Amino acid sequence: MSPTDPDASGAPSGRRTGPAPSGPIEDEATLRRVQRATTCVLRELDRVCGELGIAYAVYGGTAIGAVRHQGFIPWDDDVDVCMPRADYERFLELAPGAIGEDFVVMSQRSHRDYPKTFAVMGLVGTQFVPAAAAQRSFPVPIGVDVFPLDRVPRDRRAFRRQSRRTWVWGRMLFLHGSATPETGLTGAVGAAASAVFHAVHGTMRGLRVSPAALYQRWERAARLYEDGSGRSAGGSRVLGDYSTQEPLRWSASEAELFPTSRVPFEDIMVELPRGYDAVLRRGYGDYMALPPQEERVNHKPVRVDFGRHDPDAM
Repeated sequence: MSPTDPDASGAPSGRRTGPAPSGPIEDEATLRRVQRATTCVLRELDRVCGELGIAYAVYGGTAIGAVRHQGFIPWDDDVDVCMPRADYERFLELAPGAIGEDFVVMSQRSHRDYPKTFAVMGLVGTQFVPAAAAQRSFPVPIGVDVFPLDRVPRDRRAFRRQSRRTWVWGRMLFLHGSATPETGLTGAVGAAASAVFHAVHGTMRGLRVSPAALYQRWERAARLYEDGSGRSAGGSRVLGDYSTQEPLRWSASEAELFPTSRVPFEDIMVELPRGYDAVLRRGYGDYMALPPQEERVNHKPVRVDFGRHDPDAM
């Protein structure tokens, strides 16, 4: 499960390739079908990145799964990978022409109404709609989330300013297609933020602000230190995921990420960050310990559709 998109998934069991009823994935058979379909996409992404010389690493819960389970965390239903910004841009440019006909790469580069700050590589004709995105009209396929990593400035005040900007623009993009804008925050801060976002949400609709315009603001803030001022004292670039509310928590130096090592994941091999232990402990604490039962959650889709694909044959 990604650190940025902690939703859940759902469907019934059985060998079927059409839409699944709405609700969380509660049966093992359906969950495994989602995992197999997603593994198929990850296999293709790994192949294409290898052929094109694009650096990537499994990320978040996918990295935990690779280390702790040699595959998916048993209850997880998605895959996350990360790429340094330069590799991410090359992926968006070159991967669409190199992937097989069963796959698609979606991002703001290819789809102006795309509602996320990161790309997805998915299976053509499939849908995976988390409850959090139920009111959106943009269909996102079953697949792999691809997160760009951007430079983190050494100056903490500059970093805090940058993080606030990326969170605000990213949240506005997320809220753009939602009928009820929610901030995800609680308490007095949450109440204040909710009031602001409701006002902004209404203004965006009134002015017909486009997702592309919001994304451009987010990307400009995320890439603010691309000129090299993000070098750490040790000389290695520190990279952060500005799709999250806490980029520093999900940050890593180049030396922690690369060179990656090939490790098993389900029935394929994937790239694991060189310093995975430090990266995962920074993000999760004791990641080798299984969480309490009530914390073993995944996405909660209102729709899962395998289209013409049969995950059991993948």
